[in-house]
Amino acid sequence: MTVNSAARHLRVAIIGGGPGGLATAIALTKIPHVSVTIYEQAAVLREVGAGISIGTNSWNVLQLLGVADTLTSGHPTWAIINMNARSGEEIDRREKVRDETQRAPVRTQRTKLQSALLAHVEPGLIQLSKKLERMLDKGREGVELHFEDGTTVTADLVVGADGIRSVVRDTAWPGYELSFTGTTIWRTLIPWDDVKELDPRFGTTGWWHGTSSYVYFSPVGEGLWEIASRSWQDPALQSADKKSWGVPVENAFVESHFKDFLPQIQEALSRVPQGHWREFAAFAGPELAQLTAWDSKVVLVGDASHALSGAFGSGAGFAMEDGWILAQALAYWKNDISKALPLFDTIRLPYYSRMYAHLAAEANKRAAKLKALANPTYDELVRNRIITDGGEDMSWIYKNDIGAVWKDWVDTQ
Repeated sequence: MTVNSAARHLRVAIIGGGPGGLATAIALTKIPHVSVTIYEQAAVLREVGAGISIGTNSWNVLQLLGVADTLTSGHPTWAIINMNARSGEEIDRREKVRDETQRAPVRTQRTKLQSALLAHVEPGLIQLSKKLERMLDKGREGVELHFEDGTTVTADLVVGADGIRSVVRDTAWPGYELSFTGTTIWRTLIPWDDVKELDPRFGTTGWWHGTSSYVYFSPVGEGLWEIASRSWQDPALQSADKKSWGVPVENAFVESHFKDFLPQIQEALSRVPQGHWREFAAFAGPELAQLTAWDSKVVLVGDASHALSGAFGSGAGFAMEDGWILAQALAYWKNDISKALPLFDTIRLPYYSRMYAHLAAEANKRAAKLKALANPTYDELVRNRIITDGGEDMSWIYKNDIGAVWKDWVDTQ
C-alpha cells in the first residue's frame, strides 16, 4: 500500500507525564509537522512508587525510542522466587534463560526510568501544574481542554496518558466505572545494608505469600531495596478512596497486616523509617471496545486504556509500546487521525483483549482448584494463590517485540 497524501500539521496534547506520556512525546516528536505538549498535573515531575521491572518487551521499545542506553542502573532479575511467608518453604523458582545478545531483565527505581525518558524529551514540551478538569468536543476544530487553573487549549489530538484514574477516559467514555479490587499496596525503598543480614534469600527478587497477602522484596540497584506489601479484603465489605494514590501511612498499620509472617520478614518491615510508606488502593475496570473516541480525536495509552491495576507487572512497557505504535500509525497515514487511530486500535486492542481473557481464565482455574480442596490448610491456600502463568507461554507479553509487530502489519499491506 502506498500513501501519497501530504502530511497535515497536527497539534497533540498529551495528558500525563509518566512513562507512557513521555515515551509518546519522544516518538511523536520524530514525526514531521507534529507539535506536542505534555500537560502534567503535578507541580514537580516525579514518579510515585518504588521499583519497576524492565524486561525484554520494555527494552525493545526503549531501544526504538533511543532511550535504552540512557537507562543504566538496576538489579538483574534472572531468578524469581515464590515463598511461603509463614514456613519459609520455596514453592516456585524461575530461572530466566540468559541470552547474551539481549539486555538483562532488571528491577530498577521508577525514578531512573523517568529520568532516562526525560533526557530525550525536547525542552519546553512539558507544562506542570496542569490538572485537566474537563474536555469539550469541538468537532472539526478539535478538542478543547479546560484545566483547573482556568486556562484552556485546543488540540487536534488528545492522548490520555493519565493512568488508571484517567480524566481523559472518564470524559470521553462517561459510562466507564472503576471498582476497588480489595487490594491495598504499601510501597517503599530502603537501604539494602539495613536488612541484608536478616535472610540471604531477601537478595533474590520474589514474593513471600500468606493466604490473602504477600510482601515483595527486590534489590533495585544503587544500594536500595524495595518492599511492596499487599493485603486483600473483601471489596463488598471494604471500600477505598479512588483518589488514594501514594498517600503516607503509619508504619504500625502496615506491619499489622503481616503478624503471621516469618520473624525476619516482620523485622524487615519494622526497619522502614517512619513516614516512608506510601499507600496505593488498587482499582480495576472492564475491557474497552475501543481505545479511541470522538471521531479519532482522543486516544488512550497505558493504564488509562486497560485498567488492570498492574496485573502483569509491565505497565510501563505496555504504555511505551502504545506511544510508539501511535507515532508509527500517524507517520504512516501522514498525520491523518481518521486513519491512524483506527490502525492503533487494530494493533493494540487485541493485545489488551488477550490480557483480559488470560486473567479471567486464570481466575476460573484458581477458583476451580480451590473448590476441589476440602478444608484446605494454610499451606494449600498459599500454594493456590502463587503467581503463575498456568504453564502457558507468556512470551507474547514479556518478550514482545513491538518493532516486529509493526513490521508484520506493514508487510501485510
